[in-house]
Amino acid sequence: MSAIGLIETKGLIGLVEATDSMAKAANVQIIKRVGIGGAYVTTIVQGDVGSVRAAVEAGAQAAQQVGELVGSHVIPRPAEGLLDAFLG
Repeated sequence: MSAIGLIETKGLIGLVEATDSMAKAANVQIIKRVGIGGAYVTTIVQGDVGSVRAAVEAGAQAAQQVGELVGSHVIPRPAEGLLDAFLG
C-alpha cells in the first residue's frame, strides 16, 4: 500500500456515486465506508499514489454533481498502523 484516499460527503447518494467513480477511474481497493454521524459518511480507498490521486479527484467531482462533497484527501505513504488505529 502506497497511499490512502478519503472522500467525505453529507448523504449516502453522493458517497455511492463518488465510490463508484473512484473504483472505475483507477486501480484502487475500496477499504471501508465509515458512518461519521449526522449524515456524514466517508469512503476510504488504497492503492499506489497515482491511482489514489486519480480516484479521489474523480470521486470528488462525482460527489459534487449529485450530492454534497464535504472533503477529500490523499495520504501518500501513511504511517504504519494508521488504518488499524482508525478502522481496527
